Amino acid sequence: MRAKTKMIHGGITGDDKTGAVSVPIYQVSTYKQDGVGNHRGFEYSRTGNPTRHALETVIAELENGKAGFAFGSGMAAITSVMMLFNSGDHIVMTDDVYGGSYRLTTSVLNRFELGHTFVDSSDPEKVEAAITENTKALYIETPTNPLLKITDLKKMAEIAKKNDLLLIVDNTFATPYWQQPLDLGADIVLHSATKYIGGHSDVVAGLVVVNSDELAEKVHFIQNSVGAVLGPQDSWLLMRGIKTLALRMEAIEENTKKIVAFLQEHKQVSIIYYPGLKDHPGHEVAEEQTNGHGGMISFDVGSAEQAEKVLERVNYFTLAESLGAVESLISVPAKMTHASIPAERRAELGITDGLIRVSVGIEDAEDLIEDLKQAME
Repeated sequence: MRAKTKMIHGGITGDDKTGAVSVPIYQVSTYKQDGVGNHRGFEYSRTGNPTRHALETVIAELENGKAGFAFGSGMAAITSVMMLFNSGDHIVMTDDVYGGSYRLTTSVLNRFELGHTFVDSSDPEKVEAAITENTKALYIETPTNPLLKITDLKKMAEIAKKNDLLLIVDNTFATPYWQQPLDLGADIVLHSATKYIGGHSDVVAGLVVVNSDELAEKVHFIQNSVGAVLGPQDSWLLMRGIKTLALRMEAIEENTKKIVAFLQEHKQVSIIYYPGLKDHPGHEVAEEQTNGHGGMISFDVGSAEQAEKVLERVNYFTLAESLGAVESLISVPAKMTHASIPAERRAELGITDGLIRVSVGIEDAEDLIEDLKQAME
């Protein structure tokens, strides 16, 4: 079954009892048992819910994994995965990581003495140099947010295997349509499903897929223990979003290529970050491990003042947090998504005050280009 077909016919696709072609929303907290401990597959909705289970089944199939898990947010998913580790363990993480992941690692997980080292994971030598005797995992984000740095996942898998580490990959930007980290050697893949998978700015959710029964048992135990589950209505919304994911990603990418071409010719743009450009660092790796380059663009207009002027003047780009929606979104990472990262750290990474991040939607590309043009001029 190919990707587009799998998004429609993968997992649990309907209701056998009624013939409904859409999985029902099982708005229920508990389930009647036929005898003490004798239930019909579900006993309490924190532990399992039929609607959530249908979502978890299809995301596992899309990522070619053993089992999937749906959480109340992307950060709930990341936090639950981090609970696989113990006090004193150490994790090597991509340096240009999402601001929420940075905040979780440096301000919450550090209280439990879970160690970390941020490195430029696009450089395998730096990754290997950061591994200690207490290191238990590599946590990779590729492409990264907001600089769209590319990490070679096959190389990371080699390093992880050699050092007996788990390889965890945040696949939010690429989506399972463009990139399958488990096929490239990862052990765990996760998503902020709020973004492309949901795709309509109407749900907050996180997804995790694992490559083994052992990890599936551990993640389910953690999820059930902490209760970080996604509700049935939001699970249904994600399944609806998945059905159009392939079409949306293709339309978004076509728009993105046209906008990048426009930005390349604009005198106010000093640098563009987009993996589809041949001179983008890691472009060749991206070409090899992904089937597309997505809808995220970051570009520098020189100053915070200029960036704010652009954001004030756009009409079709919505000034908002988040990304991956049908509508185009625009933001300044330094003051929004990455404000939790200290200024000196942002400077080290290259997240300047004049950096604008765009999440391209499915509007008409010419309207989007004209909107950027008038806003910048």
